[in-house]
Amino acid sequence: MNLLNITDLAVFGIPIVNPEGFFELLLRFGLNVFVTSLIIVWLYYGKSKRRDYVFTFTLISTTVFLLIFLLGSEKLQIGLALGLFAIFGIIRYRTDTVPIREMTYLFLIIGLSVINALAVSVSYLELFATNALFVFMTWLMEKTRIVSKSSCKLIKYEKIDLITPDKYDEMVADIKQRTGLNITKCEVGYIDFLKDTALVKVYYESNSQEINTIDQITRAKDFNG
Repeated sequence: MNLLNITDLAVFGIPIVNPEGFFELLLRFGLNVFVTSLIIVWLYYGKSKRRDYVFTFTLISTTVFLLIFLLGSEKLQIGLALGLFAIFGIIRYRTDTVPIREMTYLFLIIGLSVINALAVSVSYLELFATNALFVFMTWLMEKTRIVSKSSCKLIKYEKIDLITPDKYDEMVADIKQRTGLNITKCEVGYIDFLKDTALVKVYYESNSQEINTIDQITRAKDFNG
C-alpha cells in the first residue's frame, strides 16, 4: 500500500503543502525585497538620510506584496489592486504632512509591489526587466542633472520697506548677502503690517544634495501663528 503523498493532504479543501506556490512566493518576494531595497536604501536614503521613511516604505512594500499575492485570486486581482492603490495612494499621516517627494516614492513602492505580486501572465525575464526599468528611471531622476537643481525656501523678512516692486533688486541683493544663496527669483507672499514682516519665497540654485522636506503650508501656518 502506497503511503499518502503529503502534497495531497488538505484541511477543509486547503492543501497543507503546495511546493510550487511556496517557491513562487519566495522567488517573487525575494525579487521584490531586492528591488525595493535598491530604491529605498540606495537611491532614497542615500540622498535624503531619513530613516523614518525607510521604515515606512519597507513595511508598506512587504504588506502590499503579501496582501496581493496571498489574497489576489483571479476574480479579485484587478479590484484588489485598484483598491490598494486608492487606499495607500491617498495616505496622509495625521502627525505630519508627507512631502511630495516621499509620496512619489510611496506610490512607486506600492506600484512595484503590486506588479511583482500580480504579474503572473508574463515571463520572469519581462518581470526582471520591468523591475530594472523602475530602478534605472529612479536613479536617472535622482543622480543626473536632467532635473533642475533649483530649490526654494520661505523666509520671514523684516525689511518691509524693500518688498515693493520698485525695490525688488535691493531686496534680492539683501537676502542674497544675508543668506549666501545664489538667488534667482523672489516672490512676496503674506504681508503682516502689524509686525512689519512679510513671507518671501526665495528660489535659488543648489549645488548640494539638499532636499526640502518641510512642507510649505506647515511653514506658512507657523508664520501666521
